[in-house]
Amino acid sequence: MRWRHAGGPMRFSRLAPVLLVAGSLAGASVSFAQAPPPAPPSTQAPQPKPGDPFGEEVTLTAKTMVYAKGSANWDSAFDTLVEAFKNVYGALQKEGLKPAGPAMTIYTATDDTGFEYQAGVPVAEEPKGPLPEGLAVGKSPEGRALKFIHRGSYDAMDSTYEAITNHLDEKRLEARDLFVEHYVTDPLTTPEDNLVIEVYVPVK
Repeated sequence: MRWRHAGGPMRFSRLAPVLLVAGSLAGASVSFAQAPPPAPPSTQAPQPKPGDPFGEEVTLTAKTMVYAKGSANWDSAFDTLVEAFKNVYGALQKEGLKPAGPAMTIYTATDDTGFEYQAGVPVAEEPKGPLPEGLAVGKSPEGRALKFIHRGSYDAMDSTYEAITNHLDEKRLEARDLFVEHYVTDPLTTPEDNLVIEVYVPVK
């Protein structure tokens, strides 16, 4: 797997979300100053809070999940994942199922231009009826992994992943060909600068 910025044995391409920019007012004659457009999400990673894990070794337990599988370009990554989660949550609601944990993205392959993913939500029981086209039931990854925390926007995640790669290089650890993001805060409703994401890197 490839990663945009950092070198070393594990190179992941990190997603770069599409920033939503407010449209400008055109052709309007106003006698007062126009308000500036809203600031885009910060591209600088916030300082981690005391106690945030960085490279903590954990054991992932496989969870049953309903997921959407697909591929996307990095330029449209954030929008693609948001739409995938909307589809999954919509299917769970129709089935009368409640999520049994935070939403997650499993990145199964990446390169310089895009990635393949499973955007899933864990459930306590499998759906009884057929799922809409494009959705499936599966298991989340299990086994030994390193846990990291990212706080802030998706734009700032490149810095987090670069730090992860440096950590693996220093510890001489080899990652498996996937990585997982657990969304502690809801990516559908949380302002980007307030996102809290657990990053799990399964290691060999």
